[in-house]
Amino acid sequence: MKQWYPKSGRVILHVDMNSFYASVEIADDPALKGKPVAIAGNPDERKGIIVTSSYEARNKGVKTTMSLWQARKLCPNLIVLRPNFERYREVSHHIFRLLEEYTPIVEPVSIDEAFMDITDSYEYGTPIEIAIDIQNQLMEQLSLPCSVGVAPNKFLAKMASDMKKPNGITILRKRDVATKLWPLPIEEMYGIGKKTKDKLKIYQIETIEDLVKTDTMLLKGILGVNGEKLKARALGEDPRIVDPENAASFKSIGSSQTFPSDITQFDILIDQLRKLSETVEKRLARKSAVGILFKL
Repeated sequence: MKQWYPKSGRVILHVDMNSFYASVEIADDPALKGKPVAIAGNPDERKGIIVTSSYEARNKGVKTTMSLWQARKLCPNLIVLRPNFERYREVSHHIFRLLEEYTPIVEPVSIDEAFMDITDSYEYGTPIEIAIDIQNQLMEQLSLPCSVGVAPNKFLAKMASDMKKPNGITILRKRDVATKLWPLPIEEMYGIGKKTKDKLKIYQIETIEDLVKTDTMLLKGILGVNGEKLKARALGEDPRIVDPENAASFKSIGSSQTFPSDITQFDILIDQLRKLSETVEKRLARKSAVGILFKL
């Protein structure tokens, strides 16, 4: 199988679980399969917020961060469940252990996605065969669907995994970026959030191709050094390695809570802020860390 791997360069997979929280609930209760399911902060309250939803619910217009009353208006038969984060973490642990059966070079990105460097994993088959086997094993062992991107670097692998959902496999080579990547809206590019999108659109940068064709110095003027980096990635370049140690690093520690209704009483607000602050304090102590910036 070694002939299917590059003589120089890497083969990177990005494995992204589809609608993870909802999929775990459906796997644990097969009676929910094929039904519109949503996970919400407080399903007993009309103002609860949607955390995630199944594709059946999404097809009805239900979206993450949408209020519960809006979601039920769009999808009257929506099944709403409370999140079970302890269960999601348990399942996530099983997912990463399964991925490590193919390569020790696995970098968790979040609870439900990871990069894998399978350059030296040719004993398990071709890259596409490994991607298919990962999908099959996750479905057989955990009843969970996932999408997989196959590419020569992390950026392209991430973009590829987003192209076919749910349960898709996409190969994205550098030679394909002009046809597959550049026509996409700029906001669909990994690494571009709302604020960056808004800044770019002021300069009529609407697509990834527009970004590529924009002068590098102008991009640096708009976004700083990140502008140059984003352009390089849009051209298919990303030197970052898959680093399992990244999972142990962190840039910030915080705590948040979504309330079922707006808090209008000052004393109650202060009490909730105190509780959140105590949670952050405990997390800092557990990691033996200190902070240099406080943000509320």
